[in-house]
Amino acid sequence: MATRKIVINPVTRVEGHGKVTIHLDEEGHIGQTRFHITEFRGFERFVQGRLYWEAPVIVERLCGICPVSHHLAASKAMDVIAGAEKITPTAEKMRRLMHYGQTYQSHALHFFHLCSPDLLFGFDAPVEKRNVFGVIEAYPDVAKKAVLMRKFGQEVIKATGGKKVHGTGSIPGGVNKNLSKEEADELKRDADTMVDWAVEALELCKKIVNADAKRLLEFGTFESNFVSIVAEDGCMDLYDGNLRAIDADGKIIFDQVKPADYLDYIREEVRPWSYMKFPFIYPLGKEKGWYRVGPLARLNCATYIDSPIAEKERKEFMALGNGRPIHSSLAYHWARLIELIHSAEKIRELLADPDLQRDELVVTGKKKNSAVAWLEAPRGTLFHHYEVDDNDQITMANLIVSTTNNNEPMNQVVKKVAEQYLDRKKITEGLLNHIEVGIRAYDPCLSCATHALGRMPLIVQLFDHHDDLIDERVRG
Repeated sequence: MATRKIVINPVTRVEGHGKVTIHLDEEGHIGQTRFHITEFRGFERFVQGRLYWEAPVIVERLCGICPVSHHLAASKAMDVIAGAEKITPTAEKMRRLMHYGQTYQSHALHFFHLCSPDLLFGFDAPVEKRNVFGVIEAYPDVAKKAVLMRKFGQEVIKATGGKKVHGTGSIPGGVNKNLSKEEADELKRDADTMVDWAVEALELCKKIVNADAKRLLEFGTFESNFVSIVAEDGCMDLYDGNLRAIDADGKIIFDQVKPADYLDYIREEVRPWSYMKFPFIYPLGKEKGWYRVGPLARLNCATYIDSPIAEKERKEFMALGNGRPIHSSLAYHWARLIELIHSAEKIRELLADPDLQRDELVVTGKKKNSAVAWLEAPRGTLFHHYEVDDNDQITMANLIVSTTNNNEPMNQVVKKVAEQYLDRKKITEGLLNHIEVGIRAYDPCLSCATHALGRMPLIVQLFDHHDDLIDERVRG
């Protein structure tokens, strides 16, 4: 069969190694699709034997994109180990500020640098145009704001964590620094602008979606359960809270589950063709219990958002579902930008809080030997579970990262997009990018979920009903 070579440069705009296989039945229709993660994960082993207070600065090396999430999740778990059941207001607000700074920069990075080329130019646009350099050339003002927005988020992280990447600000029992008035004043100068630019980003996204709403909202769409953390009153809370799960109709499956009880509700399945596990809601079983996490899940699960502009936008967004959760994969982008606004609003609010200048930074108590903590990373719910012996050494670690939670949904979106766009036995460049667009909506951090060094290729393989390879395309 004649094939043609397809090369896309730069690479796929997906962080980590991925491989897609598509199986056809005898009539050439889609049979089975798989999104393989071909890297090996090792950090749960690396930390064994290390002293528990080292964990927050070890596990953040999982990733250079969202290290704050792992830094804070490990810190929250080690609070429990250190006996600090409740940290000081200054420590919690410093951590929250750091976390909102990360969410702001991460969401800005994903929308402008990774997915906007597809949305601005179209999924089938020439590959030499469909990248961040094309955005810079065609939309220089948008590109400049994108760079400055990410820079602002990184400066917030630096001010709270000591460094922009792999900081050390959060420690078991609290934090090791406060925010000086000079640091707060420096960040305040840009805070209003960052809120305004976040609103502009959302308006740009809505303009793109509304211009072709039916096609975009149906793209890669399937129904699922959703899981996220919420406060006791159902408010969206990215840093702390208890676990809520809803079904495809929005009915609550469970609510206000505490971290220590997570194994009664969430389990992980292993499949032989992927190094990434497949979490599921334990009472529902493997077949029906898989779920989505991340910005879309958080908006679907939350009762409200506690910042005014984001809450107004949430109400408009949720109206798209006519009383049911939003199930469109590409709606992740819209939801992500509502969170961008929320993060900017919360940063502005916290910068005006005098608690950030106080000196009560650390508390301790009676040491424990087991702890579970979670938070909402930019990509979704992040679980950290540790056991520590009497010598203060970590003996067990289980991390369920955001991208792992979204493993089955990413497999589902590959299948749905392949069914919608596959041209029987021939893989076209358009199909290749459509599959990537579907995966990219989940903002996957595959190295965060699997941990290996290297380049970032995407491989798509097509098999016939005899399981013979009939076509392959490699990008990256």
